[in-house]
Amino acid sequence: MSTSLYHDIIFGPVHSRRLGLSLGVNLLPLENKLCSFDCIYCECGWTERGARPCFNRREDVRRLLEEKLREMAAAGTPPDVITFAGNGEPTLHPEFPEIIEDTIALRNEICPTTKVSVLSNATMIGREGIREALLRVDNNILKLDSAFDETVRLIDHPQNPDYTVARIVEHMKMFGGRMILQTMFLRGIFQGKVVDNTTEREVEAWLERVREIAPRQVMVYTIARDTPAPDLEKVSVEELKQIAARVEALGIPCSVAG
Repeated sequence: MSTSLYHDIIFGPVHSRRLGLSLGVNLLPLENKLCSFDCIYCECGWTERGARPCFNRREDVRRLLEEKLREMAAAGTPPDVITFAGNGEPTLHPEFPEIIEDTIALRNEICPTTKVSVLSNATMIGREGIREALLRVDNNILKLDSAFDETVRLIDHPQNPDYTVARIVEHMKMFGGRMILQTMFLRGIFQGKVVDNTTEREVEAWLERVREIAPRQVMVYTIARDTPAPDLEKVSVEELKQIAARVEALGIPCSVAG
């Protein structure tokens, strides 16, 4: 299937299934993906091996974001949310905390009702500065696609060979519940192996991790766009709702995006 990159620092706004009218911010290179994961379902395609980490400059991000926010505010259509996403993992940017500081200042000045969100795979949250920056935004949405290392390696392909779910969970617990947990559910075949994180074994173990992390909210979703791996399947909305009901039985709100 075809996939696509974001070729601008500021993109959109687009209507997000989960966040509303979303103005995107891409801190990563404009011509290639740069990520600490290589997810088989990523709409941006595969992570480019050996790519030079060419990040967008902090001053350019601030200038372009300010221009777009002023334009939208003047038109009476401020975004519901400013979302850090783009061509990979935003927290890899060496000035990520400072850019979050700039963004919050601009939001407060120009469109104070707008939320700030970060979509992250959570690989950098062991760093105190990253964690503190994420705690400042309205929605820090952190990924955990399985409770099992082998499934994460099959679905997400962490680039760090030392990645473990146990370590990520410990880092997530340091947020004290002030985070949103996000999980992609899917099934299919990849390189001859069955991919399915919807089995009872998977869901039961994942729910135990959810209970342990105790986030303020969980988001469950499935494939909505083209994926680099061709033989993947969406999970039905009914299945997602059944999983969400089990999350809510733990006393944690859970949203569904099919």
